[in-house]
Amino acid sequence: MRRRSRRLSPTTKAGIGLLCCGLVLLLTTGAGLLYVQHRLDSQVTRIDGVFDGLPDRPPKASTGRAAQAMDILLIGTDARTDQPTTGSVATAGWTPGAQRSDTLMLLHLSADRKSAAIVSLPRDSWVDVPDHGEAKINAAFSWGGPALAVATVERLTSVHIDHVAWIDWAGFEALTDVLGGVRVWVPETVHDSARDVTWTRGTHELDGEQALLYVRERYGLPGGDFDRIQRQQYFLRAMIDSVRHAFSVTNPLTSYDVLDAVTEHLTVDAEFSTSALRGLMNTMTGLRSDDVEFLTAPIAGVGWEGDQSVVYLDQPEAAGLWKSVRADDVPSWADQHPETRTPQQVR
Repeated sequence: MRRRSRRLSPTTKAGIGLLCCGLVLLLTTGAGLLYVQHRLDSQVTRIDGVFDGLPDRPPKASTGRAAQAMDILLIGTDARTDQPTTGSVATAGWTPGAQRSDTLMLLHLSADRKSAAIVSLPRDSWVDVPDHGEAKINAAFSWGGPALAVATVERLTSVHIDHVAWIDWAGFEALTDVLGGVRVWVPETVHDSARDVTWTRGTHELDGEQALLYVRERYGLPGGDFDRIQRQQYFLRAMIDSVRHAFSVTNPLTSYDVLDAVTEHLTVDAEFSTSALRGLMNTMTGLRSDDVEFLTAPIAGVGWEGDQSVVYLDQPEAAGLWKSVRADDVPSWADQHPETRTPQQVR
């Protein structure tokens, strides 16, 4: 008895075809994601011993919402060399006395990861550097690298630093370029006499090289280095929104390029695990700039220590800020001290 073959209808064939295509796409995408994850993970540069032997570390909260918060010291370095000094592309590393922390910020991530705060510490802040005495805060990185920078900030703030990440200006340029530029608004025409650059009033779409000139200007700005800090935070605010847009589901290639640029140029402590780093990236790409408090540590004034122009922090006011960081309640403190917030429009 002959068995009759069952011929599939065109509709059924089409359905099976679509199902097969879907399975292939799913498997390929999964393999692709694993490959991307492996590649990005392998590019992250980690430094051993950042937290080893640090003196008198402030304790990490063990209970309450503050126990789940995270504090990361962000360092922007200026090695005054054309060679990259951070990340997997580095051809030169940290050398004692060769580079200072040109930018120093404390990134606080709330316990629920729905908000964050970035607090700038002026690079000329006159502070106590462990085993070195009083000095500008940017000297700590020069003398002892990321470990001494962490020790100095922890002594100043009594905030337990969970991780440290630093990037040089080459990495900053690369990240800006991969985003396709970042848009800023200049409210008044100003001239940077140090670099002979004039910023005309209006909107500017900055590539990496231009962005570096923008965030490093202080000459020609009425507030000097304080205006420079505000420019840096204003630029970060714009960059956060640009990164968030890049990570939209409609732009997967740009998303990969951004991650590629970050991991290629970033250096972190060895304790910063891959999962923690990935969690940080997921958090930051999910935040809007409105979810982030941009603050500068309270300033008491400026003055001279020998031949050095320095910044004096307002320690009583700052004590309240650091307490709010430790308690994971920065927005409440910022509401009471709006003068420390970076305005929506900067010079």
